[in-house]
Amino acid sequence: MSQNAATVALVNRLKFKHLALLVALDNARNVHQAADAINVAQPSASRMLGDIEQALGFLLFERNARGMQPTPLGVVTLAYARRALAELMRFAEDLDVKRKGGHGQLTVGAIMGAAPDLLAMAVAELKTERPLLHVCILGETSDQVVQLLHRREVDLALGRLTDPLQHNDFSFEPLARETLVLVVRAVHPLTKRKSVTLAELMDWPWVAQPITSPARVLFEEELARAGLGTPANLTECASIFATLQLLENYDAVAMLPESVVRDHVRGKLLVGLPVEIGKSLAGFGLLTRKDEALAEPAQRFVELLRVHSHRLSNDGGLVVH
Repeated sequence: MSQNAATVALVNRLKFKHLALLVALDNARNVHQAADAINVAQPSASRMLGDIEQALGFLLFERNARGMQPTPLGVVTLAYARRALAELMRFAEDLDVKRKGGHGQLTVGAIMGAAPDLLAMAVAELKTERPLLHVCILGETSDQVVQLLHRREVDLALGRLTDPLQHNDFSFEPLARETLVLVVRAVHPLTKRKSVTLAELMDWPWVAQPITSPARVLFEEELARAGLGTPANLTECASIFATLQLLENYDAVAMLPESVVRDHVRGKLLVGLPVEIGKSLAGFGLLTRKDEALAEPAQRFVELLRVHSHRLSNDGGLVVH
């Protein structure tokens, strides 16, 4: 069979139900649980998996006492299945919105540091122009939004590249710097101090982003430059909202974007500490998949992001690099 004939045969045999099964298996690593997730009987799921592996010509999973582990080719196939299924789901949702008289859908991944200023302004103007456009915002940290973009679960993203090789897959257009500050709750004993050093903060509890996020990597680099180790009393939290709640409930320290904590500081719930940190964090920007045209609503959103980035830069609200 020629290569083209083999490709056609594979396309003819694979169905979207097969993709749904692969994603469910990747999530559960258990045929019974995956079958429940896509609402089929376990024997049917097992037969479907066998059909997929026969069509592909290789095993997707190794079965052992620990369960199901993807083979190297299985990892590649599962990643494709997840992207293809996400694309189909977004197409179906967009079609449903338009069928009901809406104006389509825009799904954006965004770091929390971009949300209070740039993201909020661009979305507000877009929704004023197009009230029936369905806008969905996902993610909080750069590692999350890059994964969302890779899995095709968002049209575009606001964040940073988190790996040196990601420039091969994504285009990056810088939009703004992000000022980071160290904050504690208003009743924290440190608020009575006129000065404090980073070394003195190591004895206090900390709330920090996961090590996969650029801000956490920068935090660890700052500690290394100061000859300090990671705080012993540290809670990892990917959610900015949960971090803010933790800070307001006990005497922890956190490094957060100034734009995120601004209202909490004005409301005297949090206090910024007189310690300079995070100056070397790269600016965030627009992330898109390479060689892939954006739909018209996404193109308009990008135009608004650029306009508001320029306006905030001129007003001194953000420093474009």
